[in-house]
Amino acid sequence: MIEFPNIAGPEFSNLTEDDNHAKEVLRDFWIACISREASIIARKDVLTGKAKFGIVGDGKEVAQIAMAKAFQRGDFRSGYYRDQTFMFAMGLSTIEDYFAQLFADPINDPFSAGRQMNAHFATPMVDAEGEWLTHKEMFNVSADLSCTAGQMARALGLAMASKKYRQLDQLPDNQFSEGGNEVSFVTIGDASTSEGIFWETMNAAAVEQVPLAVAVWDDGYGISVPIALQTTKQSISKSLEGLLIEEGSNGIRIYTASGWDYPSLCEMFETGVAKIRKSHVPALFHVREVTQPQGHSTSGSHERYKSKERLNWEKEYDCIVKMAQWMIDVNIADQQQIDKIKEEAKAYAKTCRDNAWAAFRKPIDEEYIILGEIFDACPGEIANVQKLQSEYKSLLVPALSECLKMARRMKFVMEQNHQDNKHLQGWIDRINKLGDQRYHSNLHSETPNAAINIAPIQAVINADSVQSTGYQVLNACFDKALERIPTLFAFGEDVGQIGDVNQGFAGLQDKYGKHRVYDAGIREWSIVGQAIGMSMRGLRTIAEIQYLDYLPYAISPLMDDLATLRYRSNGMQMAPAIIRTRGHRLEGIWHAGSPIGMIINSCRGIYLCVPRNMTQAAGMYNTLLEGDDPAIVIECLNGYRLREAMPENIAEFRVPLGEVELLRTGTDLTLVTYGSCVRVAEEAITLLAELDISVELIDAQTLLPFDMDQMIVESIKKTNRLMVLDEDVPGGASAYILQSILEGQQAYQYLDSAPVTISAHAHRTPFGSDGDYFTKPQVEDIYEAVVKMIREADPQRFTR
Repeated sequence: MIEFPNIAGPEFSNLTEDDNHAKEVLRDFWIACISREASIIARKDVLTGKAKFGIVGDGKEVAQIAMAKAFQRGDFRSGYYRDQTFMFAMGLSTIEDYFAQLFADPINDPFSAGRQMNAHFATPMVDAEGEWLTHKEMFNVSADLSCTAGQMARALGLAMASKKYRQLDQLPDNQFSEGGNEVSFVTIGDASTSEGIFWETMNAAAVEQVPLAVAVWDDGYGISVPIALQTTKQSISKSLEGLLIEEGSNGIRIYTASGWDYPSLCEMFETGVAKIRKSHVPALFHVREVTQPQGHSTSGSHERYKSKERLNWEKEYDCIVKMAQWMIDVNIADQQQIDKIKEEAKAYAKTCRDNAWAAFRKPIDEEYIILGEIFDACPGEIANVQKLQSEYKSLLVPALSECLKMARRMKFVMEQNHQDNKHLQGWIDRINKLGDQRYHSNLHSETPNAAINIAPIQAVINADSVQSTGYQVLNACFDKALERIPTLFAFGEDVGQIGDVNQGFAGLQDKYGKHRVYDAGIREWSIVGQAIGMSMRGLRTIAEIQYLDYLPYAISPLMDDLATLRYRSNGMQMAPAIIRTRGHRLEGIWHAGSPIGMIINSCRGIYLCVPRNMTQAAGMYNTLLEGDDPAIVIECLNGYRLREAMPENIAEFRVPLGEVELLRTGTDLTLVTYGSCVRVAEEAITLLAELDISVELIDAQTLLPFDMDQMIVESIKKTNRLMVLDEDVPGGASAYILQSILEGQQAYQYLDSAPVTISAHAHRTPFGSDGDYFTKPQVEDIYEAVVKMIREADPQRFTR
């Protein structure tokens, strides 16, 4: 029987030691009741202004308690925002924790430090130094995200990790797995199963045969849209019957139970999860007839769209009501005991809420008093000071930000009157620093293993180095990486048997096995999710998206999950996945795209590497595999068959992230570019040299991070001119680069001419050489733009 140390409850002193089953049932009922009361209070706290917004888990209490009974140490949950009862049942959240997150308490919210909306749970998976904890001894909860069905893709990866650990029987003892016996639990509302990633994940899980337990809470609606408009046959279990496993084939198992039927739910999860754990056959647990007593969220009322008959049915089939009736029927409790538990649960939940509110308010109220004393000391004879003092005192329950807002305005008034208040400025500085720590940390790794902390190692290239094609350089790099890292996996479309469409993994499946280098279906979203989940469990992954143009199919898991994971868990979790793709110069709308601005602006939290050749790419892969940050690496699509010198230390050399590389020195102009544009720029610079124009060429190498040492501004100090070359659309990556240089590095003050950007046209690249020439930046475009810039400053320079 599971122990629940974090949830206090009645002693049930009338039961003897032999009544363990009854004790367990009563404890389950107690947890269901306090969870319900927490939901009721949470809604009231939002509507009365204590919290901004709330989504609660009422109506799902009994089903989640039943699921918790099947959850074992080492298992993982990838859920959504209605699983509070599960967290209470597992002892992973107290009621105070729950309300701390509702109040966005940055000190006492243990799941996200006030960064996530309520009921978004997480458990620590790494320590403060970024070292992995012992997952197989823990109940693991991957950091929740709100995006509809977004949890499905990551759950697939968490389950895939168990499969890989079972296959890697040669591994020594590790802290992640006991022979791959861990189950990945994913929870989802029935309406969310309409999302494509649900079907993509279910198909992938059925094909791959991974231990995935999918629990669907079916309350008949998606906000106001009824199931008849959501799901074929009005039943997700019936809709998925085509995936049912058959003798000699793959597939899934399907279980159903009603959300109010406590004994059936317990039996369903116990039996079904045990089979998953043993066989690795995924299963759907369709929990039907779930109620939602308070509606979808605090933003509206379900009485607007539910009929009177439906509302009456929900009252009758409320899971807590039905569980109480069953307990009376089987003589586990009488009505008096039921009423007593409910009464105590209501009082207990209120006390916990009050404790959480007091803990949240205490440091804010202390700062309010300190700032009030500073305000009182400000000279009242100065215009507007008394007004601000009065406004400040009228704040009833101020947020810390409201106090800071008033302090900054008082500072403005004091400065306008040439008054210097060191106490006021000191308070503002201290609170701003506190805000930086609370809300601006852990976007990237801040551990010794951060990718930017990995020491660079120069590539050893000499006169005897073999001239190889770009794909051979990559192949050698991947070969050595798979050899030295036994937990490294590479997968994606066409990666396995043929070694990817450009042969970077050619022959490596034969050498390292189908379980380490393998093909995946055409399913970009879940490929990235697979990489995320596997990487969260101590495995290293190189997941391939075949072309950069296809990356938008995976943009949701990239920007919503991978990019935010470390941040939204406040550093408690990480997924150092590497997403490999290729793009830039080729021909055709779907194979020549460079949507770099989209990636930069949506994927902060993921490093973005844009190597100019495959040697640089290999060095970046080596660096990333030594660090603990996620990254996207975009290889040059037209560079695989170009010749490069094979580094003698192909397995060891590392390209630093966030450092630019000076490729050519010059005095007339600084040209900044990256990726395939480097070769175009080099050709143009050779032509310009015939006019005695000296161009300094800088390869950005990585766009996230970008020029951390601020070397570009040093070049501009010498040349006093800046040009940015980019294949993205106008205002795409070039806008980001300009902002970083002109504002971030304050380079504007050294310019003698307006900066110039050369980018592609605003439309996608049409097919054919002519379409490419007229659309993408060409050598002649660079030549003409540079000559124009130089001529503006020195019209006589080119006269004959």
